[in-house]
Amino acid sequence: MSAHTDLQPRRRILVVTNETARGDELYDAVVAQTERSDPRSDVLVVAPALNSRLRHWLSEDAAARRAAIERVHECVTRLAGAGIAAEGTIGDPDPLQAIEDALGTFPADSLVIATHPAERSHWLERGLVERADERFDLPITHVVVGAPRSAHVAIAAGTAGYARSTETSAAERYRLLTEQLRVGELTTAATPAR
Repeated sequence: MSAHTDLQPRRRILVVTNETARGDELYDAVVAQTERSDPRSDVLVVAPALNSRLRHWLSEDAAARRAAIERVHECVTRLAGAGIAAEGTIGDPDPLQAIEDALGTFPADSLVIATHPAERSHWLERGLVERADERFDLPITHVVVGAPRSAHVAIAAGTAGYARSTETSAAERYRLLTEQLRVGELTTAATPAR
């Protein structure tokens, strides 16, 4: 490897996940991103410490933090096993705030958000992907974990036709990409299971 290549900055990928941290779809998407861009990528996995409202108000967050630590550890260990430089941390219970906090110390080149399918996802119900797209100037890959195999999607903001535009809202771009995926106009990025 040349000295010039060694001096180039490493690609930085921020992954935000919850119970989906153990999903094959997330693992495949992160591995595929590092293989496409730069195998020397650095990955930071952030799992918000999810808690019930009652436990949050009672300041009983120890169980939520332990569960988030376990999810992060499993995800980071699996990525490291694939040769990816990965670290992890728990984040704010609000995933949008967790992203902002992580970006303060880990200036990422791209963002991966892993969710459950729409019918099970509180994050999608609250418009997390669209809100993150509006708030952060980063390409965003949305990975759906746990959907029937034919429904697994990875949507890359800023690529594959997901151009940022002031004329089209993030929600409309997301809807259009989802429709394109449904009719097979876009391909998803995934590597074979290892």
